[in-house]
Amino acid sequence: MKVRIIGSGITGITTAYYLAKNNHQVTIADERRYPAMATSYANGCQISASNSETWNSWKNIIHASKWLFKKDAPLLISLKPDLNKYKWFIKFITAISDRKDNTLETCKMALNSGSLYKLIANEENIEFDMVEKGILHIYKNLHEFKLAKETNQIYKLAGLDRWEVNKTEITNIEPSLSNEDIIGGFYNTTDFTGDIHKFCMELSNVLENKYNVKFIKHHANNLDEELNYFDLVIVCAGIGSKKLASSIGDNLSIYPVKGYSITINKPGINSPWVSLLDDEKKIVTARLGTERLRIAGTAEFSGYNTDIKWDRIRPLIRWAETNFPDINTEDIKPWAGLRPMTPNMMPIIKQSKKNKNIFYNTGHGHLGWTLSAFTAKKISELI
Repeated sequence: MKVRIIGSGITGITTAYYLAKNNHQVTIADERRYPAMATSYANGCQISASNSETWNSWKNIIHASKWLFKKDAPLLISLKPDLNKYKWFIKFITAISDRKDNTLETCKMALNSGSLYKLIANEENIEFDMVEKGILHIYKNLHEFKLAKETNQIYKLAGLDRWEVNKTEITNIEPSLSNEDIIGGFYNTTDFTGDIHKFCMELSNVLENKYNVKFIKHHANNLDEELNYFDLVIVCAGIGSKKLASSIGDNLSIYPVKGYSITINKPGINSPWVSLLDDEKKIVTARLGTERLRIAGTAEFSGYNTDIKWDRIRPLIRWAETNFPDINTEDIKPWAGLRPMTPNMMPIIKQSKKNKNIFYNTGHGHLGWTLSAFTAKKISELI
């Protein structure tokens, strides 16, 4: 079949891969000239089953309310009136009761997805600065640490082997990390990191040259019109998916949540190689080869706005300098992207209710890199 995929980020690229391997004629359309230039450009780069916990909790609601007027807060909600945002948060609160089940399912998807990425990389000879040193979660707050122990039980049920580590063990795992205020952590060696943009660019070259996938610069507005030239349309358009779905009467509950990152060039020898996650600050790290370190995080509910605010970048730099006293932060590149978040934090992988020839693979939120290989394979099996 002739298949149009809308969106050339990690979700669209991996979806195209599995469809092309199944001998479909695939064309990827994106309004940007090159693949992976939006949310897949400079994210936290973790493929992380250990970050599968959904955000649906009263703890996060309370934190957000306390941080309303704090510009550098880990979780920031704009006070600007927005009806879509209000509707989204009502559904978010409703989904609190499903947090454990959704976390369990997300962790299982993440574990499967990580294995699929490695298979793709091996089969197609893709190099993307992969570092297989696991992910270390650190805690400086006793209450947060106790909650993490509860979440770890869910991860164990999903099949993730993640264990508790003390301060001495943390230093042994990542010697460059200052453990002065750390009370404990969790570590697993299943998770890994890699440059999402590099992976997308390399896989897109494979798709063009080996599987005859076509890439075109095209701004899609109406899904029915796309079907004039194709048998099937698959929407992998991130935050643009909601508007596209509305063109045929489908309603996707997706809201853009801004995340920030800095890429530190030449961070020095006393900078981390093991990927870290500071759950309280909502910050992650990933090593991208010998010369780059990515630090990313925070969440900002401020609509369709990609402005880079210094109030949001400064905490990332400060966090790096606090936790790695000898790091070199003279050369940094800031970035901001919009995560397509669903209220229950679960990706949308389904056939359209309005047209049986339209499918959705979108709404991965902050786990687009982590989950896309799995959801891409799953959507290909529905066709």
